[in-house]
Amino acid sequence: MEFVSDPPVWMKIQKMKQRVRWQEQIIVQRGIDQTQLVIDDGQEDRPEFSFLVVGDSGSGAHRGHHPQRKIAEQMLLHRDDCRFAIHTGDVVYLVGSSEYYHKNFIEPYREFLVNGENPKNIKYDRMLFNQPFLPVPGNHDYYDLPFLYGLLAQTALPLRRLFRSQIDFDAGWHGSFQGEAYAKAFIDYLLDINNRQELEQHLDRYYNATTQTGRCLRYQPKEFTRLPNRYYTFRSGDIDFFALDSNTFNAPLPLAKDAEGEANRQILEKRRADARQQQQEILQTMNSLNPDRPEEAEKLDDLRTKLEQLEEIENDVDKHLNATGEVTVDWEQLNWLQQRLIESWHTDSVRGRVIYLHHPPYVTEATKWYQSQTLAVRDRLREVLDEVAKSVGKLAGDRPLVDLVLTGHAHCLEYLRTGNTGHADSHINWIICGGSGYSLRRQREEGLEITEQVESDIRTVARSLLFIGRSGQGYHKRRPYSFLRIDVRSGTPPKFVIRPIVVERYQQQWHKNQVKPFEI
Repeated sequence: MEFVSDPPVWMKIQKMKQRVRWQEQIIVQRGIDQTQLVIDDGQEDRPEFSFLVVGDSGSGAHRGHHPQRKIAEQMLLHRDDCRFAIHTGDVVYLVGSSEYYHKNFIEPYREFLVNGENPKNIKYDRMLFNQPFLPVPGNHDYYDLPFLYGLLAQTALPLRRLFRSQIDFDAGWHGSFQGEAYAKAFIDYLLDINNRQELEQHLDRYYNATTQTGRCLRYQPKEFTRLPNRYYTFRSGDIDFFALDSNTFNAPLPLAKDAEGEANRQILEKRRADARQQQQEILQTMNSLNPDRPEEAEKLDDLRTKLEQLEEIENDVDKHLNATGEVTVDWEQLNWLQQRLIESWHTDSVRGRVIYLHHPPYVTEATKWYQSQTLAVRDRLREVLDEVAKSVGKLAGDRPLVDLVLTGHAHCLEYLRTGNTGHADSHINWIICGGSGYSLRRQREEGLEITEQVESDIRTVARSLLFIGRSGQGYHKRRPYSFLRIDVRSGTPPKFVIRPIVVERYQQQWHKNQVKPFEI
């Protein structure tokens, strides 16, 4: 039985549309754009500003230490200098459950919340932020827990405690209910408003900002800190930000029905079998360890990390093997991105563009670079950007269509740059910020360059320029957790000063690492 289940793409789209009452008549009549927000924080919108980036953070305390809380404490040192914070997804592990929002989100980030001095009194679906906190959903924010597993896990809890079982995860009775917990925590959940008059009053009160696309949501720190949708856009310092839900365009294409497809199937089936075998071996090892011994407690954390990693590999393989017929792709969202990027390039006042999403199209982290979901997201973003390039033409000059792409999913901090890919995603800066609290991963052994086969040639399409992730072995293992502060400079095109902030767990102690800022 699968430990977690990932809802199909069509269900994710349908459920999220219902929650925001997507394009219902009462909303259309008011000319409301449900993908746009305006930040109304009382500050002057200046060309020079800073923001924070965090991702894959949603864990509770580990045995003897709490990486996410350590990151949050460092973020506080920069909060007052930054206009907003972006989260690249996987807000709550392991299955995005409302049961774990207090432990895995509200407690660690309490200073970022109104009434954070009493975090136990904050309901996960009533959070108010002191400054804009702008996430996108990760795959774990959509995951569900099979009912039977939840039942077994909870009824066995007293026995696990009695026998000091080390098999323990951040999973309770249920999962996210197809992303419902994330939606209720961060999105304006209009489905809960049943009375038409109340809905009209709500729309008139909170959707009263105006942009070139019509009326839209006004995001007001300490007053109303909801997002209009699972994907959305906003502008700051004359830079357009596009937040995407990559969970609905990451489905892999079916394997070809030929000799090559059969060979790939055999490779995938072996990869899945190996992952399952390793999971069984790890479970046996975990129950032999004593969490009261510091060195064994950290080994338990490592083994739980490996278990989750193997489960993820198994899920990715299953998605690829089970892909049949016409794959569901969220073309509505991708077409929206295409159109908004074209509009952005035809708006004289806009000087730059930033995209952020969960799944990275380019990555050298050991478990993600070969995944079918990685390749699917890469291909679909390329399709969008290729169409934008056709429309924009010479208007972009020698600039890339997007100045910066921010992602998570890979549990590391990595900076890559694409070369000539043969597509409109050439020469773009890609930064992965996914090492902010959960299990860290290593860089692959295959090297820094990412290659693709184009007909009979092997082409280098991207290169890793910085990687901060797990390294070392045994007592000398290093766990550098991270987030970003990004300072935006004036001018066209804009300059971005990337400031990695790293706190490392090494030999059961915390150390702050100095990483040199770099400009792109």
